[in-house]
Amino acid sequence: MDWFETAPHRVLALVSAACVALLAFGLYLQHVVGLEPCPMCIVQRYALVLVAIVAGVSAIARSRGPLIAGSALVLLLCGFGAFVAARQSWLQWNPPEVASCGRDFYGMIENFPLQRAIPMIFKGGGDCAKVDWTFLGGSIANWSFVAFCFFALVALVLIVKLARRSQTEPSYA
Repeated sequence: MDWFETAPHRVLALVSAACVALLAFGLYLQHVVGLEPCPMCIVQRYALVLVAIVAGVSAIARSRGPLIAGSALVLLLCGFGAFVAARQSWLQWNPPEVASCGRDFYGMIENFPLQRAIPMIFKGGGDCAKVDWTFLGGSIANWSFVAFCFFALVALVLIVKLARRSQTEPSYA
Protein backbone atom coordinates (compact mmCIF):
# COMPACT_ATOMS: atom_id res chain seq x y z
CA MET A 1 0.00 0.00 0.00
CA ASP A 2 1.24 3.48 -0.74
CA TRP A 3 0.74 6.81 0.98
CA PHE A 4 -2.09 7.85 -1.35
CA GLU A 5 -4.13 4.87 -0.17
CA THR A 6 -3.18 4.79 3.51
CA ALA A 7 -3.31 8.52 4.29
CA PRO A 8 -5.28 10.43 1.62
CA HIS A 9 -6.31 13.07 4.16
CA ARG A 10 -2.63 13.81 4.82
CA VAL A 11 -1.96 14.15 1.11
CA LEU A 12 -4.80 16.67 0.80
CA ALA A 13 -3.53 18.52 3.89
CA LEU A 14 -0.09 18.76 2.26
CA VAL A 15 -1.66 20.10 -0.95
CA SER A 16 -3.51 22.71 1.10
CA ALA A 17 -0.33 23.68 2.97
CA ALA A 18 1.64 23.93 -0.29
CA CYS A 19 -1.06 26.22 -1.74
CA VAL A 20 -0.88 28.45 1.34
CA ALA A 21 2.93 28.58 1.00
CA LEU A 22 2.65 29.58 -2.67
CA LEU A 23 0.11 32.26 -1.80
CA ALA A 24 2.41 33.57 0.94
CA PHE A 25 5.27 33.72 -1.56
CA GLY A 26 3.04 35.63 -3.98
CA LEU A 27 2.19 38.13 -1.26
CA TYR A 28 5.90 38.43 -0.45
CA LEU A 29 6.65 39.22 -4.09
CA GLN A 30 3.86 41.79 -4.11
CA HIS A 31 4.40 43.57 -0.79
CA VAL A 32 8.14 43.16 -0.19
CA VAL A 33 9.63 42.93 -3.68
CA GLY A 34 7.07 45.34 -5.16
CA LEU A 35 5.66 43.27 -8.04
CA GLU A 36 2.08 44.25 -8.83
CA PRO A 37 -0.14 41.33 -9.91
CA CYS A 38 -2.00 41.58 -13.19
CA PRO A 39 -5.65 40.45 -13.57
CA MET A 40 -4.57 36.96 -14.68
CA CYS A 41 -2.28 36.67 -11.65
CA ILE A 42 -5.18 37.59 -9.40
CA VAL A 43 -7.41 34.94 -10.99
CA GLN A 44 -4.65 32.37 -10.41
CA ARG A 45 -4.44 33.46 -6.79
CA TYR A 46 -8.18 32.97 -6.34
CA ALA A 47 -7.92 29.51 -7.92
CA LEU A 48 -5.06 28.68 -5.54
CA VAL A 49 -7.10 29.92 -2.56
CA LEU A 50 -10.01 27.71 -3.62
CA VAL A 51 -7.71 24.69 -4.06
CA ALA A 52 -6.28 25.31 -0.57
CA ILE A 53 -9.74 25.58 0.99
CA VAL A 54 -11.21 22.55 -0.78
CA ALA A 55 -8.13 20.40 -0.10
CA GLY A 56 -8.05 21.52 3.54
CA VAL A 57 -11.74 20.84 4.13
CA SER A 58 -11.50 17.50 2.29
CA ALA A 59 -8.50 16.53 4.42
CA ILE A 60 -10.76 16.57 7.48
CA ALA A 61 -13.05 13.93 5.94
CA ARG A 62 -12.34 10.36 6.94
CA SER A 63 -14.80 8.57 4.67
CA ARG A 64 -14.07 7.75 1.07
CA GLY A 65 -16.96 9.65 -0.58
CA PRO A 66 -16.03 13.15 0.60
CA LEU A 67 -12.34 12.44 -0.08
CA ILE A 68 -13.12 11.48 -3.68
CA ALA A 69 -15.50 14.43 -4.14
CA GLY A 70 -13.00 16.86 -2.66
CA SER A 71 -10.20 15.47 -4.80
CA ALA A 72 -12.40 15.79 -7.89
CA LEU A 73 -13.15 19.42 -7.05
CA VAL A 74 -9.43 20.06 -6.47
CA LEU A 75 -8.75 18.51 -9.88
CA LEU A 76 -11.33 20.77 -11.52
CA LEU A 77 -10.03 23.92 -9.82
CA CYS A 78 -6.45 23.02 -10.72
CA GLY A 79 -7.52 22.60 -14.34
CA PHE A 80 -8.98 26.09 -14.29
CA GLY A 81 -5.86 27.56 -12.64
CA ALA A 82 -3.58 25.74 -15.08
CA PHE A 83 -5.61 27.08 -18.00
CA VAL A 84 -5.23 30.68 -16.82
CA ALA A 85 -1.51 30.19 -16.10
CA ALA A 86 -1.00 28.59 -19.52
CA ARG A 87 -2.80 31.49 -21.20
CA GLN A 88 -0.62 34.00 -19.35
CA SER A 89 2.52 32.02 -20.23
CA TRP A 90 1.45 32.07 -23.87
CA LEU A 91 0.98 35.85 -23.67
CA GLN A 92 4.45 36.18 -22.17
CA TRP A 93 6.00 34.10 -24.95
CA ASN A 94 3.94 35.86 -27.67
CA PRO A 95 3.33 39.39 -26.37
CA PRO A 96 0.58 41.36 -28.14
CA GLU A 97 1.52 44.41 -30.17
CA VAL A 98 -0.75 46.67 -28.13
CA ALA A 99 0.25 46.53 -24.48
CA SER A 100 -2.91 46.93 -22.46
CA CYS A 101 -4.04 44.64 -19.69
CA GLY A 102 -7.02 46.84 -18.94
CA ARG A 103 -8.35 47.85 -15.55
CA ASP A 104 -7.38 46.18 -12.35
CA PHE A 105 -9.53 43.25 -11.20
CA TYR A 106 -11.38 45.12 -8.44
CA GLY A 107 -12.09 48.07 -10.71
CA MET A 108 -13.61 45.75 -13.31
CA ILE A 109 -15.85 43.98 -10.75
CA GLU A 110 -17.00 47.29 -9.21
CA ASN A 111 -17.69 49.13 -12.47
CA PHE A 112 -18.99 46.43 -14.81
CA PRO A 113 -21.62 43.71 -14.63
CA LEU A 114 -20.18 40.24 -14.11
CA GLN A 115 -21.01 39.25 -17.71
CA ARG A 116 -18.64 41.97 -18.97
CA ALA A 117 -16.04 41.77 -16.18
CA ILE A 118 -15.21 38.07 -16.56
CA PRO A 119 -14.19 38.33 -20.25
CA MET A 120 -12.20 41.48 -19.44
CA ILE A 121 -10.23 39.58 -16.80
CA PHE A 122 -9.13 36.95 -19.30
CA LYS A 123 -8.30 39.46 -22.01
CA GLY A 124 -4.63 39.63 -21.15
CA GLY A 125 -2.03 41.91 -22.56
CA GLY A 126 0.36 44.58 -21.38
CA ASP A 127 1.10 43.83 -17.74
CA CYS A 128 -0.11 40.24 -18.12
CA ALA A 129 2.54 39.65 -20.78
CA LYS A 130 5.33 41.31 -18.79
CA VAL A 131 7.82 39.03 -17.04
CA ASP A 132 8.98 40.74 -13.84
CA TRP A 133 10.52 37.78 -12.04
CA THR A 134 12.05 34.45 -13.06
CA PHE A 135 13.39 31.37 -11.33
CA LEU A 136 15.38 28.77 -13.28
CA GLY A 137 14.24 30.46 -16.48
CA GLY A 138 10.52 30.23 -15.68
CA SER A 139 8.20 33.14 -14.98
CA ILE A 140 5.65 33.23 -12.17
CA ALA A 141 2.97 32.12 -14.64
CA ASN A 142 5.16 29.20 -15.79
CA TRP A 143 5.73 28.03 -12.23
CA SER A 144 2.06 28.55 -11.41
CA PHE A 145 1.19 26.25 -14.33
CA VAL A 146 3.62 23.61 -13.04
CA ALA A 147 2.16 23.84 -9.51
CA PHE A 148 -1.44 23.55 -10.73
CA CYS A 149 -0.52 20.55 -12.92
CA PHE A 150 1.27 18.88 -10.00
CA PHE A 151 -1.70 19.39 -7.66
CA ALA A 152 -4.04 18.12 -10.39
CA LEU A 153 -1.92 15.00 -10.80
CA VAL A 154 -1.96 14.39 -7.04
CA ALA A 155 -5.76 14.79 -7.00
CA LEU A 156 -6.14 12.44 -9.97
CA VAL A 157 -3.98 9.76 -8.31
CA LEU A 158 -6.03 10.14 -5.12
CA ILE A 159 -9.29 9.70 -7.03
CA VAL A 160 -8.03 6.60 -8.84
CA LYS A 161 -6.57 4.99 -5.70
CA LEU A 162 -9.65 5.73 -3.59
CA ALA A 163 -12.05 4.55 -6.31
CA ARG A 164 -10.13 1.30 -6.76
CA ARG A 165 -10.08 0.72 -3.05
CA SER A 166 -13.81 1.37 -2.76
CA GLN A 167 -14.45 -1.40 -5.27
CA THR A 168 -12.42 -3.93 -3.26
CA GLU A 169 -13.35 -2.93 0.31
CA PRO A 170 -16.77 -2.00 1.69
CA SER A 171 -15.60 0.90 3.91
CA TYR A 172 -12.68 3.21 4.61
CA ALA A 173 -11.57 3.99 8.16
